[in-house]
Amino acid sequence: MSEPSATTPRLLRQLNARKVLGVLSTGEPLTSTELVDATGLTRATVHAVCQDLIELGWAHELENERTTGSYQRGRPSRRFQFNDRAGFVLGIDVGAFKTTAMVADLRGQELARCGLAFADVKVPAAERVDTVDSAALGVLEAAGVPVSSVLAVTVGVAAPVDRNGKVAVSDQFWKIFDIDLGAALRDRHGWLVQMENDANLAALGERWQGVARGVDDLVVLLASERIGSGLLESGRLLHGRRGGAGELAFLRRLEGVGTVDGIASLARQWGTEAVASGEHATVMAGTVTAEMVFAAAAGGDQVALDVLDRLSTRMARIVAAISDLLNPELVVIAGAVAQAAGVLLETIQARLPTFANSPPRLAVSTLGDAVVAIGAIRHALDYVEANRLTFATASGEPNDRFHSRR
Repeated sequence: MSEPSATTPRLLRQLNARKVLGVLSTGEPLTSTELVDATGLTRATVHAVCQDLIELGWAHELENERTTGSYQRGRPSRRFQFNDRAGFVLGIDVGAFKTTAMVADLRGQELARCGLAFADVKVPAAERVDTVDSAALGVLEAAGVPVSSVLAVTVGVAAPVDRNGKVAVSDQFWKIFDIDLGAALRDRHGWLVQMENDANLAALGERWQGVARGVDDLVVLLASERIGSGLLESGRLLHGRRGGAGELAFLRRLEGVGTVDGIASLARQWGTEAVASGEHATVMAGTVTAEMVFAAAAGGDQVALDVLDRLSTRMARIVAAISDLLNPELVVIAGAVAQAAGVLLETIQARLPTFANSPPRLAVSTLGDAVVAIGAIRHALDYVEANRLTFATASGEPNDRFHSRR
């Protein structure tokens, strides 16, 4: 059936509902008078729309507040509130070694999160899907949210994702994420699932809740085991033709870099090589981890400090290459390694002018290893907010007053 014309009562009602719901969802309860002022609609229209939204489960009517100490003439204005439990969204981060699921209400308030490790980086596709599904169901159970109340799910994977949700497989590492995860979750639970690159979601998460709030020209580097970037230009997420914007394969050809290995991977690798050489005394011994290198450096160990110095120079080259191309206001180092990488920040910033024509500001994420899941929540919320009236809420009665329901 064709979309109704702009003059039909159904479309007018739909537009009015979107306007009122958009205002209600931004803050505290509002009176009908306040809604009239905010939307420009008549009081009768506001009341009719609010009644529709109440029946659909998107709003509540609250008891009138009585004034004290003075006489109020006339009937008190009706008060309405957005129902942030009309449904819920899921954000899922699927990495090589583990998955993290997070559930939030429709204001973006996190209700619970659940992390599960994969048995191995090369687990069969079916096992990886089962683990992700278990994390998703576990977080819903922890929050007391029914499976049927999930309105949208966004899944982030460490690989490029095109506009149709298809994962790129041109890199051997990316193939472990080409497991039809979105289709599996849709088939099992009937969820609306969107797939997205993890670094892109990290950028959304940082701009929403992190150190990049309000920054429109932004690069977020996920730099733990491998390094990838999420890019925002004028507040818009960049994808590219096949979802490859922000992929950093060119680092293999960049002087002084040569690989896409991240900070944790190289700290472990270079620390192991330094210990094995035996050229200098060090407190590091046995199986060297990235955490061991950073801890030893904090204690003044010169071998570990030399590793961090190499890492700082390498990261300065990477940030410079990206910033000369995109000219961002801010570059954020994010992911599981971010907290430890904070000790590199001053040196990276100091060395940037050596490599970059227009050095950006640098910052370290405060969102830890939840940054991708937080961005996935934001991504799912954006979808719900843009399509609210197409959803049947858990508490509402589906009807056709606006258009057919999902």
